Amino acid sequence: MATPARRYRYHEWLGGDDPLAPPPDLRAALDELGREVMEGSSPQAALRELMRRGVQGTQGLDDLTRRVWERRSQIQRRNNLDGTMREVQRLLNDALTAERRELFPNPSDDARFREAQLDALPPGTAAAVTELSNYDWQSSDARESYRQIQDLLGREMLEQRFQGMKQAMQNATPQDVERIKDMLSDLNSLLSAHSAGEDTTEQFQEFMAKHGEFFPENPRNTDELADLLAQRSAAAQRMLNSMTDEQRAELAQLGQQAFGDPSLGAQLDLLDAHLQQLRPGEDWNGSARFRGKNPMGLGEGAQAMQDLAELDALAEQLAQSYPGASLEDIDVESLVRQLGQEAGVDARRLSEMERALRQQGLLERAADGSLRLTPKALRRLGETALRQVVDQLRGRGERDSDKAGAAGEPTGSTRAWEFGDTEPWDVSRTVRNAVLRTVSSGGGKVRLAVEDVEITETEQRARAAVALCVDTSWSMVQDGRWLPMKRTALALHQLISTRFRTDALQLITFGRHATTVDIGELTALEGAWEQGTNLHHALLLAGRHVRRHPDAQPVVLVVTDGEPTAHLESDGEAVFNYPPLERTLGKTLVEVDSLAKLGASISVFRLGDEPRLARFVDVIARRSGGRVIAPDLDGLGAAVVGDYLRNRRRS
Repeated sequence: MATPARRYRYHEWLGGDDPLAPPPDLRAALDELGREVMEGSSPQAALRELMRRGVQGTQGLDDLTRRVWERRSQIQRRNNLDGTMREVQRLLNDALTAERRELFPNPSDDARFREAQLDALPPGTAAAVTELSNYDWQSSDARESYRQIQDLLGREMLEQRFQGMKQAMQNATPQDVERIKDMLSDLNSLLSAHSAGEDTTEQFQEFMAKHGEFFPENPRNTDELADLLAQRSAAAQRMLNSMTDEQRAELAQLGQQAFGDPSLGAQLDLLDAHLQQLRPGEDWNGSARFRGKNPMGLGEGAQAMQDLAELDALAEQLAQSYPGASLEDIDVESLVRQLGQEAGVDARRLSEMERALRQQGLLERAADGSLRLTPKALRRLGETALRQVVDQLRGRGERDSDKAGAAGEPTGSTRAWEFGDTEPWDVSRTVRNAVLRTVSSGGGKVRLAVEDVEITETEQRARAAVALCVDTSWSMVQDGRWLPMKRTALALHQLISTRFRTDALQLITFGRHATTVDIGELTALEGAWEQGTNLHHALLLAGRHVRRHPDAQPVVLVVTDGEPTAHLESDGEAVFNYPPLERTLGKTLVEVDSLAKLGASISVFRLGDEPRLARFVDVIARRSGGRVIAPDLDGLGAAVVGDYLRNRRRS
C-alpha cells in the first residue's frame, strides 16, 4: 500500500519571531561569557553583562532600556493635556458665533435679550458651558455644536475609564447613553458587593451576560475585572494630578455636562471610589509633566499615563536589579506595544539564550547558590582558545597540533579493545569479527558489538609531567595580562586533555603564596590586590608534581611579569620584600637546581621589559638548561603551547 503523500499548508506570517531566523549563537555567547569570567567577573555577573550588551544580531537589555526611556521622553515631550479643553473651547466658540449670526437680523426684544445673555456669560469655558445648559438655542448649527460638546465630554470621560469607548459611542443616541448608565449602575453594585466581601460569582456572570460587549478583554471573575478597570482609572487619576488646579476644576465642572446628564459623572466618580478601595496598591497619586504642543483628550491622556506606567515597569524589568530577577519577568507583550515587534523578538531571544546556557549544561548552580561554568563550558572555552593558538602556530609553520597526541607508530598487530584504549580501530578486522559472529549465531543482520572491536597496537609513547606556573600578582591584572594568561592555561589544558591524555598537567598559581588549582578555579579566579611574586613556592609545588610521576618527561613552564619578591619559610610563612631579598632569590634558585636534577628544563615566558626580571630569568634558563621567551600578549598562548610540543618532541 502506497504511503500517502504528506501535505503542507502555507499561510501569511502574522508576526512574532522570524521562523527562518537562526537560533541563538550559544558558542559566541559562551565565548563572551568566558571572556568576562576570565577577566575577573563572577559567572552571574558575566551573564548579566552578556544580557545587557546582547550579541551580534540581538539587542541587549541596555539598548532596549535606552529605547524605553526615549519612548517615555517622547510621549511627554510631544504632548500636553489640554486637548479636551481646547476642543470644548472651539465648539463653544462655534456655537456662540452661529447663535449670534442667527440673532443679529432678528429685530425682536427676545433676540436682544438673548444677545445680552450671551454677552453676560462667565469668562471660563466650563462656567460658560454650564450656564448654557438650559439655553434655548435659536440656531440649529449652534444647537448641534453645543450637543457635540456634551457628546465629546461624555465620550472622553468614558474613554478615560474604558479604552475604546470613545469610538464605540460615536454619534451616541439617548438609548446608548441609557445603556451606559445601566452598565455603570450594575458595575458599581457588583464592585460594592465585592468590596463588602460577598461572593459575587453569580452576580459577575449575570453582569457579563448583560454587559459583556463593553469588556472585550473578557475578564473571568470580579477580581480580574477590578484589575482591568483599576489600571485605567488610576491612569486617569494620574492624568488629573498632572493638571493645574484650574484645569482640574474646569474639568470637574464640565463633567456634569457629559451627554447632558449629570448622573453619568456621578456614576463614574462612584466607580473610581470603589476601585481605589479595592486596589489601593495602584498608583493613584503619581503625575507627569507634559510639555509638548500636541493636545490630548481625556482618553488619550489616560492612555498616555498608562503608557508611561507600562514603560516604567518595563524599565524596571529590563534593569534586572531586584532580587531574583529573571529575563522571564519581562512582559514581552508590553514591550511589543511600546517598542514594536523587533524589540519583542530581541527580548525573547535573550531569554532563550539565557535558558539555553543553563539547559545545555553550560552553567550550573553551586552549593552556595552562585552560578559557575560547568566542565562542558570549560571544554568549549578551551576548544576556542586552542583553536586560536593552533591558527597562530600554523601561521608560523610550526607543528599542526590538531594531529598531536596520536599514538606512536603502528606495530602491525592488533588486539581486542579494552576500556580506556584510545588507539585507532582496525576497521577491516572489526567488521570481519562482526560477520563471523553473526554467521555462527544463525545469520541475520550484521550488527557491531563491543566484543567485535579490535584496535591497532602502537609503540608506547613517552608521557610528560607538565607544570604550568602562572603569575597571579596584581601587576598581571593591572597591565592587562590576566586574560591572556587564562586563555593560555585553557588552551594548554584543552590540548593535553584531548590530544595527550596520558600526560599529567598541574596548574599552579603564585602571588604571595602559590597553590595548585583546577582549570575551573583558574578560569574563575578574580584578581586581588596582593603584593608578592612567590616563584619559590610555585617551583616547590612543581617539583612535587614531577616527583609524583617519575616515569614521565618533566616539563615546567613559567609565565611571569615580575622577579621573585617573596619566598616560603620552613614554617609556611611567606616573606615579602621589594626590592627582592638575596634570601628570596637564593631559595628560588635552589628549587631551579632541584628541578634540573630531576631532568626538568624550565621555560620562562617573560611578560614586560623590566631589566631586573630579564637578568634573573636568564639565570634560571642557564641553570636549568631551559630558555626564555618574551612573547607579546597575543602570542603568549602560541608560545607556551609551542614550547610544550617542542619539549615533548625531545622525549
